[in-house]
Amino acid sequence: MAELPDIVQWGLVGAVVLLLFAFAWSAMAAMPPLVRRIARVCLTLVAVLPLVLLALFSELGLPKMAGSPPMAERPPVAAEAPEGVSEAEPSVGAPAGKSSAPRYRKNSTAPKSAAPDSEVEVAPSIAEESTPAETVGEAASDTAASEEGVVRSLETAPPSAGSPPPGAGGADQPPPPVVTAPAEEAEKPDSGFDIVPVYYGTDRDEAPVNDRLDYGANRGRKLTLGQALVTVPKSHVQPTIERPWAIRVPYFDITLYEEAEDPEKHFTMKELKALSREDFLAAVRERLSKSERFKDHALVFVHGYNTTFDNGVYRTAQIAYDLKFDGAPFLYSWPSGGGVASYTYDRESAGQAVPFMRDFFQLVIKETGAKHVSVIAHSMGNQPTLQVLKDIKASSPPGVVISQIILAAPDVDRDNFENIAKEIQGLANGITLYAAANDRALNVSRRFHGGVPRAGDIPETGPVVLTGVDTIDVTAVSTDSFGLNHSGYAENNALLNDLQLLIQTGERPPEKRVPILERIGTAAGAYWRYPRNP
Repeated sequence: MAELPDIVQWGLVGAVVLLLFAFAWSAMAAMPPLVRRIARVCLTLVAVLPLVLLALFSELGLPKMAGSPPMAERPPVAAEAPEGVSEAEPSVGAPAGKSSAPRYRKNSTAPKSAAPDSEVEVAPSIAEESTPAETVGEAASDTAASEEGVVRSLETAPPSAGSPPPGAGGADQPPPPVVTAPAEEAEKPDSGFDIVPVYYGTDRDEAPVNDRLDYGANRGRKLTLGQALVTVPKSHVQPTIERPWAIRVPYFDITLYEEAEDPEKHFTMKELKALSREDFLAAVRERLSKSERFKDHALVFVHGYNTTFDNGVYRTAQIAYDLKFDGAPFLYSWPSGGGVASYTYDRESAGQAVPFMRDFFQLVIKETGAKHVSVIAHSMGNQPTLQVLKDIKASSPPGVVISQIILAAPDVDRDNFENIAKEIQGLANGITLYAAANDRALNVSRRFHGGVPRAGDIPETGPVVLTGVDTIDVTAVSTDSFGLNHSGYAENNALLNDLQLLIQTGERPPEKRVPILERIGTAAGAYWRYPRNP
């Protein structure tokens, strides 16, 4: 019986390890909490370390992807004309009915007499090599014939592209035309992706990686401005963020394997650069001047807990792309640790970011030229956002400054939220709160904070209901029951449609935008709810 391929062997080993891992993991459920956590960490290390060591020290390394031939067995790829080289007529002297390798002539200002020295012989294409008679080295007779043809073609090479080659059928036979691709087509290929600009502000410290600018989890203690260009594949399925799949160890910064990025398949960072205040404002104003659907509209997004800088940029681009938002999308990225275990650090980092976020908000509101500004804050990002909005309200003259304030799953103490929400009344045309009863991250946060419900949570007593705030229960359409990343506001088409209408029209009460919403009356007022499945 033939030996199984490497990828099959790895798959079988991985399946066995996963089965044993799952069995052992479930068997620890009855242990005390602390002992269970320690045991599961040890189990993870025991399961992963052998695979890591095998991948590092094995001669084979990581398994090859299916369908990818070994490097030594891959056929040579047809060479293209180097830069500054144009295609010349095919060489002559080869046997009739056979095509010799194409040659290219350098486009230079050298005299014509030097042309033969500047010609480059290029390997035949794959299609030409597929014929036995055209494969060099297949048999001794074919090798000799091929070498003779190459030598004869070199000896009879024309001095210039315009003169007919000698011995090519007489003087009456004109040289074949030179065919070159148009320069515009070569420079502007039909790409399979779109580009979304994201204008960012951050107080993260710079952390360059892989020869590109990046921002890490450390606090920079200053406001940095910049622009990111994000590629979104045209095959994008709303409302997901397509990223390379990877095999990672949960709770540890260990990546066993990660697929290569492809802008035609994934969200990628095409460009990321810091800008001066003047260049930042110039770029934003240019974007706003071209806006039509959301004319002169700025949309500011503040991410939540467990979010890296790149993930915040991708989320902003996804929201803008799915909303068909042609205004200026902004991101404020405070220094989140970007990990599940960084909750306490994130909470403190969000608080210290307030002065820098306030400067960023003031810049967007007062200096970009935007006539409409909407704000979306998610999760823990609501903590600094609410404080900044409170400061802006206190320092601004009476009147509307912001179009819409959208608070998605706010990880904020319920009582503190009510206090600040009352203070920012009148700052915006409307305030909307998205809350859910099945948000696992907020349920964990509630237990972490002594059982006090969070503003984005819906306990048995019901959601937060305040005058001037439209509370919408999104439990029925929330996707958070499948994971800890509680971004249902951006990962559900129903909510995205509501966001689009809310930002574009500002229509309220909510049932005017979304007729299926149910109006629920309470002693404190009314809130709205997506209908639950029977």
